[in-house]
Amino acid sequence: MGLRPPETAGPVGPRLPGARIPVARPGDGRLLRPPARPGQPAAQERIDPSALQTPSVRAALAGVSRICPAFTPRQVLREGSRHILVAGTIGRAPVVAKCLAPQAVRSEYFEQLVADFHHEVAVYRAFVRHRPPVRLPRLVAADHDRCVLVMERVPGRPAARERHPANAPTPGEVRALLTAVRTLNLWRPPTDVFQPRLDYQLEIARYHSVGQLTDRDAGDLRGLLHGLGNAPLQLCHGDALLSNMLLAPSGPVLVDWEQAGWYLPGYDLAVLWSVLSGDTAARRQISQLAQSGGTLARDAFLVNLVLVLMREIRLYDVPGAGEEQRIMIRRLYDDAALARRAVRAAVGTR
Repeated sequence: MGLRPPETAGPVGPRLPGARIPVARPGDGRLLRPPARPGQPAAQERIDPSALQTPSVRAALAGVSRICPAFTPRQVLREGSRHILVAGTIGRAPVVAKCLAPQAVRSEYFEQLVADFHHEVAVYRAFVRHRPPVRLPRLVAADHDRCVLVMERVPGRPAARERHPANAPTPGEVRALLTAVRTLNLWRPPTDVFQPRLDYQLEIARYHSVGQLTDRDAGDLRGLLHGLGNAPLQLCHGDALLSNMLLAPSGPVLVDWEQAGWYLPGYDLAVLWSVLSGDTAARRQISQLAQSGGTLARDAFLVNLVLVLMREIRLYDVPGAGEEQRIMIRRLYDDAALARRAVRAAVGTR
């Protein structure tokens, strides 16, 4: 596919603010850890009963009690400025309540947060009617208007805790995760259940307007897109980070479905390629999977890959980055250059 760095023998896979909410913070030099996920092992969580008494958590619990009067809170998994996660039980069943934080009302991303929450609720409800071929937390209850979601709490651990993990999962775990993602991608639910989640022409124009894509880059991507005009879209998780995948005894479990919908083929693979920079073998598997669908699938993967890498660069290349983050930023720029060359090679074969 052309995704081969010149100094190695192995192959190597967007949104601007307003299209997807950044999780990085300017001035934070560490590799940022994701929030706690439903299903994170209780042994790794610090139980603090007083956390259940903060005003934000109490407001969230009031919303949960409206739809689940039997919900008994046990511990706060996360209290952030955007979401609050509270683990608890309904009877003997372990569950997790996810709520929009009261502070989110003052966020510049408030409308997007609400829209994404509504979308995730809609996805979980759709999965009740049309069961997907992958494991995900079972929906218990939801309040669309108050942005409250109660899900089964699945036992397991995140495949990684960082967005760009320094240590990749084992080869066996990577194979299991890729199998789960591909199983989802090949599923064909009714077309009216989900909606397209990415305007590719708009994304190219945005990154071009801020200088992340050159005139030639934008032209090459539009050329590939033109050839993909009749390519069928693919159902994708949309945020297939390792931190959004649990390794459970029964196999991988996918969580956080806010971005699920129709994409060009290979979007989830491109996300995984972008965060597995330290695992050449995993990247080789991803590249082989992307090519296995033929020329159209390869071209779609490359378009997705460039846009995903542009998003990651914009997310992390911020003032005040520490040394560890600067190393990752340089790696992202190297990956982006590699992806650009692969796109140009693909355009040359059209």
